[in-house]
This record gives sequence, C-alpha cells and structure tokens, in this order.
Amino acid sequence: MGQEHPSDKSIQKMQKFVASYCEKSGTTTHPDAEVTEAVVTGLAAHVDTLGRPLCPCRFYPDKRAETQYRTWICACDDMQIYKYCHCLLFVTPEGSPITEYLPPDHEGLQIYGLVKDPQPDKGRPLRDKAEEREIERRRRPC
Repeated sequence: MGQEHPSDKSIQKMQKFVASYCEKSGTTTHPDAEVTEAVVTGLAAHVDTLGRPLCPCRFYPDKRAETQYRTWICACDDMQIYKYCHCLLFVTPEGSPITEYLPPDHEGLQIYGLVKDPQPDKGRPLRDKAEEREIERRRRPC
C-alpha cells in the first residue's frame, strides 16, 4: 500500500476487531487469507498514520480530512447499514460480499448480483440510517 509496515500493536488490534466484528455481524473473513491480510494491514497502517482505521480500499483526495467523517471508518457505513463490505473483508463463507440489502443502483449489487445474507439475524446496527447514507453518498462521493 506504499507505506511502512504498520506496528505489530495496530495489526493485533485490527485482527482482534475483525474477529469480533465477524462474530457480531454474522460474516466471515475472505477465504483467501491474503485478501484478509492485505485489508487488515491497510487498516492497521491507517491506525498508525491517521489514528483511525480508514478503509484502505478506497481513494481519498485527503485521507486525514476523510477521518473526520464516520463514513469509511471500519466497520464503514456500508457494512453497518447494508452489511456490504467492498474490501471483501467481511463476507459470506464463499467469499462474496452480501448485497441483499443494497439500494438497486449501488455498485456492489451491479457487480456481484444478489448475494443473500446467510445470517440475517446478525449485523446492520445502523440499518435505519440508509436514507441518510444515500444522501451523503450523492453529496460526498469518493
């Protein structure tokens, strides 16, 4: 990701967070361990450099400015509202992102098609914020 290797402390912190969030959300990490490792390393690097686990899979004109918003701090709004992880960190056991709850025009649904939630009783703590999220997505695309 073009930066120094993150600290062991931050990597361990993010690994613990990911395991906990998988349990809480009813997801699993990607079956390809390299995918999970790359995302966790990126998150840990952002913890070290920005103080927040900013999603490493997106482009930001100004990463530091982006940390002032909650939108792309892991677990991001898309994950907490729609249970969709575009980084493929939180996925189904087959390695697919859950797209069942996405709005019809969301890029994830267009790319992956309909992927049902194998554990609909878990996750989506901010589901009632979907309308606000879509307004923000149109106002502040990144």
